[in-house]
Amino acid sequence: MNSLPIDHPAPPVAKSGRSRRRVGQAERSPTKYARNNGGAALRLSHPNFPNRNELCWPVAALIVALFCAAAARAERAEPLPDALKGVGVTEHLGDKIPLDLRFKDTDGRWVELNQFFDGRRPVLLTLNYSNCPMLCGLQLNGVFDALGKMPWDIGDRFQMITVGIDPLETPERAGMTKQKYLQEYRRAGAAEGWRFLTTPREEDIKKLADSLGFRYRFEGGEYLHAAVTFILTPDGRISRYLYGVEYDPQTFRLSLLEAADGKIGTTVDRFLLFCFHYDAAKGRYGPAAFRLMQLGGGLTVLIVGGAILILRRREKRKRKEAA
Repeated sequence: MNSLPIDHPAPPVAKSGRSRRRVGQAERSPTKYARNNGGAALRLSHPNFPNRNELCWPVAALIVALFCAAAARAERAEPLPDALKGVGVTEHLGDKIPLDLRFKDTDGRWVELNQFFDGRRPVLLTLNYSNCPMLCGLQLNGVFDALGKMPWDIGDRFQMITVGIDPLETPERAGMTKQKYLQEYRRAGAAEGWRFLTTPREEDIKKLADSLGFRYRFEGGEYLHAAVTFILTPDGRISRYLYGVEYDPQTFRLSLLEAADGKIGTTVDRFLLFCFHYDAAKGRYGPAAFRLMQLGGGLTVLIVGGAILILRRREKRKRKEAA
């Protein structure tokens, strides 16, 4: 089932990367970012400050002008900075990723992606690289924090894959990143459940990224890319895109449950999935009003029906006693 493409060009996008150098060289300093001013304050402190009536019309005109400018700004799409052109995400919901692509695991062994899709457990996938000075670390930290608050363990009801987008990254370097997170996670099965994969074949990285609608590029010794986590079905189809560097544990849980078609959770989990739906605008699951109404209607019917049944039994009992 192919969905209409949805473009997510810039946020959350950052200039995150490293210069093309061998492992062991000094790290680059973190990228600096400019901050936009939220507005300027007008200070009126002159001793000859005009009275309220004289200010009324100019202030009203200023407010109208500001509203008109804001409306005009909202109606037209702001152009992307040149540095971010060609960077973003186009959603390919329902599409299948190429599972025959080969990567190296942290032990240096060649593996195919299809080895991690068993037809039973969904897969959480991220595209990062270890020498990224800022964004990748923020994203993986956010994913890690959310997973740490979930009752499900990595490698138990779902699997996780982090694919390096830098063809110069070695399995040893990826292994260092993996160990850093495993030392803090400390749950059984995580070492096998969370795979860090790399490859020197840039064309294979591109094939995977293109199938996910993930657009990135290398510029000035650094990679420009978005922060997005992909939820994949047990057979390798794209089920959900989750954006940003902070994630809600319940959103992860319901996304994985939905990707597995409700086959990995408890009865309570499936009940929650029935009562909640994914809100793409908010990037999280919220109550499904219609389903809650259905549930409420069903409960009402049961309560009324039960009350009628009890009353009828009481009435029959009274008749027998009267006879």
